[in-house]
Amino acid sequence: MIRLRSPFHHKHPIKDMTFMIGPSSTQFSCLEVTYEPYACDGIGHRLHYTVGYQHSTGALKTPMHTMQFYEGSASDSDADNDGHDPAEEETDDDDNEFFDTQDFLSSSRGSDLQNSFDSDDQELFNSMDDIDSSTRSNGTNYPHVKRRNKLPDPVEKEKGVSLWSIIKENIGKDLTKVCLPVYFNEPISSLQKCFEDLEYSYLLDQAYECGKTGNSLMRILKVAAFAVSGYACTDGRNCKPFNPLLGETYEADYPDMGLHFISEKVSHHPMIVACHCEGHGWKLWGDSNLKSKFWGRSIQLDPVGLLTLEFDDGEVFQYSKVTTSIYNLILGKVYCDHYGTMHIRGNRDYSCKIKFKEQSIVDRNPHQVQGMVQDRKGKTVATVFGKWDESVHYMNGDHCGKGKGGSDSSSSEPQLLWKRSKPSKFPTRYNFSSFSFTLNELTPGLKEKLPPTDSRLRPDQRYLEEGRYEIANSEKLRLEQRQRQARKMQDSGWKPRWFAKEKGDNSYRYIGGYWETREAAGKWESCPDIFGRQSLDS
Repeated sequence: MIRLRSPFHHKHPIKDMTFMIGPSSTQFSCLEVTYEPYACDGIGHRLHYTVGYQHSTGALKTPMHTMQFYEGSASDSDADNDGHDPAEEETDDDDNEFFDTQDFLSSSRGSDLQNSFDSDDQELFNSMDDIDSSTRSNGTNYPHVKRRNKLPDPVEKEKGVSLWSIIKENIGKDLTKVCLPVYFNEPISSLQKCFEDLEYSYLLDQAYECGKTGNSLMRILKVAAFAVSGYACTDGRNCKPFNPLLGETYEADYPDMGLHFISEKVSHHPMIVACHCEGHGWKLWGDSNLKSKFWGRSIQLDPVGLLTLEFDDGEVFQYSKVTTSIYNLILGKVYCDHYGTMHIRGNRDYSCKIKFKEQSIVDRNPHQVQGMVQDRKGKTVATVFGKWDESVHYMNGDHCGKGKGGSDSSSSEPQLLWKRSKPSKFPTRYNFSSFSFTLNELTPGLKEKLPPTDSRLRPDQRYLEEGRYEIANSEKLRLEQRQRQARKMQDSGWKPRWFAKEKGDNSYRYIGGYWETREAAGKWESCPDIFGRQSLDS
């Protein structure tokens, strides 16, 4: 049994929760909730609600019903879920002194600086199809590639669906074989979402150049900004990416950004995605698994896995992502927040610690981040601050907790490290950025080069992007039924094609060969047609 958390203070466990749905004369009491892996094959979560109904007068009461629901990858066992929270390992003694970015930039000195930032950024945003032109300010000459800046116009009119409506209409029924409609998905997979974190990869290009000139401090500041920038794309993203099939892959060949990226779903239970990217003078790799905890009104996602960034000169940085929580799953406006402490550990001169502040109900300035860069002796040499959905700045010296009124606030001017790109001119309910629109694009001639396992060829995802919702739903159901054999395949010795576990470690590393196979006239004989209608055993 998993504890429920109070909707008003998530650290206080409660025994039940009561909420109102529909007419005020009917009260629904959710008396019991459990969240566990689907026991038969591990394909998804099983969500149990024990629900009772009672008329407001107390005159009518229906029998209790137990409902089951599943979707997505399997969560961890109850024993794992009841363990300690990684985000709570850090003490909160400095919460009251958290650097307020908005307060600082609204000061006399900060406001002048902010106006200059806005003016400079506006000039950047007006060029190159609204893609941040600082991607080309690092001394490299990447070719220009014309990419789409919007999704196709939908063929059908989409019908809104609420999660609660699905649950309440199937009271008393076994829902373990019910597929959540694609309305709750966005038209990209978790593999593609890994690449989405590289939208601002120019920061790593700049970090490489800084190291070449001997500026090790600026290198780690650029790395820190990059680590924060990956969260910007999550703002307003209320739909979930498609859960990849076992062996599904995604490639991103972006010469206009100097990137070669490959990712693969390497394990079904637990669900693990591995990725590898090569850029200008650097490589980034890692694998990711999520431990999920359900708290009644929200779900908490604790990432498990390590990202490794290696520059060509041998300097290495490693870091893990922070906790993400998604709120108001059943009632209210869905939103997400990121919180916890990110440690960026280097093998040379500097390391960095960045704290993502957890949003409170009365927080007037959410999404704040603050960190410090320390040398080998533990001395703070720079302070990083900003908001993960807007921008990141730095100042030389230790300014943590001082704010605009601190005694040392005049010793260093804040400098802009990163600012989020201008929003797309073609917003959708997915709230994609201009970069996100390109992730699932099939550019001319690309389809013939892709392996049959690439996410762009997944039919339900493609139909959702095209706005063909009915066939997208039927294809999603077909693929999820097909995927139920994946646990059996994995137990029978199935191995990923492009990644392998490192000796003495549980992490996955790219073994090479993908791009060479791609250049060999698309010889993908070793890659199964995982989206086809033939048996997985064939």
